[in-house]
Amino acid sequence: MSGASSARTAVFRHRNTVRVVVVGDSATGKSSLIAAAATDTFPETVSPVLPPTVLPAEYYPDGIPVTIIDTPSSLDGKAKVEEELQLADAVVLTYACDQPETLVNLQNYWLPEIRRLKVNIPVIVVGCMLDLRDEHFPINLEQMMGPIMQQFKEIETCIECSAANLVEVAEVFYYAQKAVLHPTAPLFDQESQTLKPRCIRALKRIFILSDHDKDSALNDNELNQFQVKCFSAPLQPNETEDVKRVVKDNLPQGINHLGLTLDGFLYLHSLFIAKGRLETTWTVLREFGYNDDLELRKENLPIPSEKAPDQSVELTSIAVDFLKGVFSLNDSNKDGALQDFEVDELFSTAPESPWDEDPYKESIERTEQGDINLSGFLSQWALMTLLDPPQSLAYLIYLGYTGDLAKAIRVTRKRSVDFRKQHTDRQVFQCFVFGPKHAGKSALLTSFVERPFQDNYNLTSGQSYTVNTVDQPRGIKKTLILHEVQECDVKILLSSNDSLAACDVAVFVYDSSDEFSLKRASKLLMEVARKGEDSGYGVPCILIAAKNDLNLYPMAIKDSEMICQAVKINAPIRISVKDKYMNNVFQKIVTTAQQCHLSVPETEHGRNKKRYRQLVNRSLILASVGAAIAIVALAAYRAYACRKTKSTR
Repeated sequence: MSGASSARTAVFRHRNTVRVVVVGDSATGKSSLIAAAATDTFPETVSPVLPPTVLPAEYYPDGIPVTIIDTPSSLDGKAKVEEELQLADAVVLTYACDQPETLVNLQNYWLPEIRRLKVNIPVIVVGCMLDLRDEHFPINLEQMMGPIMQQFKEIETCIECSAANLVEVAEVFYYAQKAVLHPTAPLFDQESQTLKPRCIRALKRIFILSDHDKDSALNDNELNQFQVKCFSAPLQPNETEDVKRVVKDNLPQGINHLGLTLDGFLYLHSLFIAKGRLETTWTVLREFGYNDDLELRKENLPIPSEKAPDQSVELTSIAVDFLKGVFSLNDSNKDGALQDFEVDELFSTAPESPWDEDPYKESIERTEQGDINLSGFLSQWALMTLLDPPQSLAYLIYLGYTGDLAKAIRVTRKRSVDFRKQHTDRQVFQCFVFGPKHAGKSALLTSFVERPFQDNYNLTSGQSYTVNTVDQPRGIKKTLILHEVQECDVKILLSSNDSLAACDVAVFVYDSSDEFSLKRASKLLMEVARKGEDSGYGVPCILIAAKNDLNLYPMAIKDSEMICQAVKINAPIRISVKDKYMNNVFQKIVTTAQQCHLSVPETEHGRNKKRYRQLVNRSLILASVGAAIAIVALAAYRAYACRKTKSTR
């Protein structure tokens, strides 16, 4: 694996230049360093702050020019320095080799200041005026900078130079460019001298993709194909043998009778990085679509760009069949469920498991042992696809999907069109769950994924989702996503005009033993109904009377039914999660979502708007008819007048 520079035009096509900002104390040699790098001579006089200086592309093996920005050191120029740092790709931070106090200031002021600005870019620490250091007091750069680099991990490298003697001047900006194009931090842990987990995961995926015969080793032919793909040049037979010999001498398990193993593949990249050849590993990673964060580049994903607010994204049967195969392949004991270690292995070629954090962590049904069955696995993918289509597509690729990505997902028809046609072909429905505190919203969500009822009330915070499949007549299964909306978040949610566009059905949960709870739920129902009427994204709604195991307050049934009659939706569904009396509530929610033209509440405000529109339409029709009659009458009169004129002649 060599010849990284041959792939430079393909790898860095997205970059026009590398912008390097030079900062540091006054009189530390910033401007002289820049001038010497640009002219290859030492300037006798130099301006206090130089204009932007460009070192041309031919100076560098990667073919990318470097734009150098000089900065003032005075307090008056602080705002300018901050502005330039925000635009920088890398920082060259200078101190004077003959002025120890500038090195102290670097540690006490400049590095904390760069960190305060949160620019998150590599820093190259440069000691200037090396020729002026007292030769009787030699300094070990590694010992001097070691503690500082331990404290400030953003420091990529340290170097000392002399503009007067043109010593290591060009190397300063080469290292700065290299730190941007081939950063160490994402790949390698300098302290432990090991590849970082994300790097290992990305290289493992690349190894698997390059192992065409799936025998867990790269034979000579596969190694050569890999070399040509990444570096546009084949390996010579002696080079192949040299590579294998190096691996075998240092890591015996890196080579077997079939070829280079994954351990050997990882060892080679670790060796390249340790020897400063990061460009080799980065060329490989970028050829396989990775960005600097070791994630697949989003611009390479066929993400729907013109999706309307009331359209959603679903996996196609092609993607679902692929995921079923992945599930089966990773179900090592063939018990129909994935244990935690099997899930970890399944995502071992991705940056990390996407389901370790909210909103996915507690969103699906698990077996009694805590494992994920196939239904839960596919439900989780349906949730991720609906909430974050680019992430879903990227993870399909991480898992080895090599088909046409455009055929892996589908954009649904607009809900407004479904409403007019009184039919929907959606397979995944999102239900917003509203209700006051203590109403039983969370209990409804957890019961949907078969988790036991908890007597203790735990206030839900953040985004809460559960997802599962729901059986329908004739053996059809639909996926239902329940999204709990906290009462305190309703105002913020409804402040957006498109807030209900992603909602297929809304349910309003109240405590059937609490009159106040019903009043709060009905108020939320009216707010959502009014928003739907104003925005054009009206949604079918259901009132759910929870805690049916408790004593109902007087008039509870009559009050709730009157509310439903007033807005023309079905009577409340009565449930008790504690007694496991669910009254087919989830099937009813899905049925309501599918019958999207029904159960859409009407408020008095909405009825007045409808009557006004009808009145305007009727007036327009009458006006049109009147105009037509007038035109006909005028035509008739003209015909009559013409006949009369002819008869008098």
